Amino acid sequence: MLRVERLRKVFRSGESDLVLFENLSFEAKRGEMLAIVGESGAGKSTLLHILSALDRASEGDVYCAHLQLNSLSQDEASRFRNRDMGFVWQFHYLLPEFTAAENVGMPLLLRGKSWRQVEPEALRWLREVGLEQRAHHRSGELSGGEQQRVALARALITSPKLLLADEPTGDLDTQTAESVFALIARLHQEHQLTSLIATHNLSFARRCHRVLRLQRGRMEEIPPESLPSWWGCKRNISKRKCKRMRLSIAEKAKTMARKSLDRFSSVTL
Repeated sequence: MLRVERLRKVFRSGESDLVLFENLSFEAKRGEMLAIVGESGAGKSTLLHILSALDRASEGDVYCAHLQLNSLSQDEASRFRNRDMGFVWQFHYLLPEFTAAENVGMPLLLRGKSWRQVEPEALRWLREVGLEQRAHHRSGELSGGEQQRVALARALITSPKLLLADEPTGDLDTQTAESVFALIARLHQEHQLTSLIATHNLSFARRCHRVLRLQRGRMEEIPPESLPSWWGCKRNISKRKCKRMRLSIAEKAKTMARKSLDRFSSVTL
């Protein structure tokens, strides 16, 4: 389904090169749910941007459904994102002037379909995520968890082969994050998706089929069962300190998301 070969990403920093990662190679088989873990700044978001054809690697190749992504033109890459993959960001990026149903249906509207054609499918996907009764509410009238569920429905309305999620629960409280992750896992299974999820929440990563850790520019696969089963804090750390760690991680993730939005401000869906 997805094959990554010898990826290398370099950013120019002044007169020198900053190597974010290099020699990354892995495969994701159809139906697998992979977690990508690592510290903030390790390159998880950049990797997902490359896998979604939003960015290009400095070296290496990405193949998805027999497409070589780094050889696609901008128009071809846009069609790939609209038809073959869904992306869920840490922030929902719903359009505030549109209703939940209109936001969900936006990828199909961009294909030139009429609202009359799109509306039944948008309502069906809102029903899938438990929000059919909120179809005509605008994003500002929804809770954080509801907004993220609408974003998930928007990502899946095109029936993609691949689902990429970049810290999809990073902006949510613990209870809401659990419900959103459980929803992602259920939809992954029911719709036979291939999913890659970048997350700081090691307890969520533990529930994926495989875990890839990005660290110091290298990637290694680690057994999911080796991860802690609750929020990634060791048992000898106090609950108060664990909470401070979680808040610190969340703030770092928000900063990375804002930087990502600045880099790709032209991409709405």
